[in-house]
Amino acid sequence: MRKLQMVDLKSQYEKIKDTVNASIQEVLDTNTYINGPQVQQFQKSLEDYLGVKHVIPCANGTDALQIAMMGLGLQPGDEVITADFTFAATVEVIALLQLTPVLVDVEMGNMNISIEAIKKAITPKTKAIVPVHLFGRAANMDAIMDIANEHNLYVIEDNAQAIGADFTGRDGVKRKVGTIGHVGATSFFPSKNLGCYGDGGAIFTNDDALAHTLRGIVNHGMYVRYHHDVVGVNSRLDSIQAAVLNAKLPLLDSYNEARQNAARKYSKGFEGHKNIIAPTICDACDCHVFHQYTLRIIDANRDALMEHLLAKGIPCAIYYPIPLHSQKAYLDPRYKEEDFPITNQLVKEVISLPMHTELDDEQIRFIVDSVLEFFN
Repeated sequence: MRKLQMVDLKSQYEKIKDTVNASIQEVLDTNTYINGPQVQQFQKSLEDYLGVKHVIPCANGTDALQIAMMGLGLQPGDEVITADFTFAATVEVIALLQLTPVLVDVEMGNMNISIEAIKKAITPKTKAIVPVHLFGRAANMDAIMDIANEHNLYVIEDNAQAIGADFTGRDGVKRKVGTIGHVGATSFFPSKNLGCYGDGGAIFTNDDALAHTLRGIVNHGMYVRYHHDVVGVNSRLDSIQAAVLNAKLPLLDSYNEARQNAARKYSKGFEGHKNIIAPTICDACDCHVFHQYTLRIIDANRDALMEHLLAKGIPCAIYYPIPLHSQKAYLDPRYKEEDFPITNQLVKEVISLPMHTELDDEQIRFIVDSVLEFFN
């Protein structure tokens, strides 16, 4: 059996190395390292793939979130509602811009932001909602957009973990997550479903005026060289990373399908186990692209299971061990533990198993058997 890895980028690269190497060599040959034709090609290809009018490439996913908020003109003190159970980048950029983060609980079934918690958190100072499509699963965008429309709020989709996932609205129309709100942001960190070989990110919107503002912000506020029309930052996707993404974007759907197939095999192995709650897999849609495959361990010692798996050479991880409302940087007397019952439960139960495009049946069987062995 091949060595198990949480993410096997080397095996993935071996299958596409000729295309990737040729694409990178083109950048080296033309010396177009910043905003070169590879970046422009990727921008257009990603717009076509997502069915969105504007893609604005940038340096990383955290910048993408920050620039999206800057582009919307949010002001210090404005309240931004987001999920407590996610990576810190989502709340980090809110705090950096001197906006007021409002963390709310998530829903047990999908681990995404709670619709009822959003409703309860809205005040006259609320200006935006940031749903996170956690672990690759689409949040309930119909309900979120209903709330936003009712209260005249912006919706900024954190799509760092779910690129390629679809959300089927109540109107029956499928839309790519990240393109439903006013603006979306994603990351191309190497381990993502669509990852480059360094840092990278992008912002999506169908709003022409907002796209124009965002294009200025990512480039020092310039539309014409040395003419700074808006306050900007230096956040550009470099051409070598775009070259890698150009090689991988045509394979994204097949990559996501491989993740879904691996998830089905995992879940089949855990089916009916009293101590294991596996993620729901919908055969009729692509609402979950499994950036992570995350179990909940019930009435058993999750940490002991992790030690058991690591001892057998099986990598695993806990995403995320500490809620954001308990992090030192984001402590706030407004937060009460009773407001986060689901998050506080999840951080004690979740464990993520290896998930990537190169998992084979032998590896999955070994991992499943090793998990089940722990409970016997």
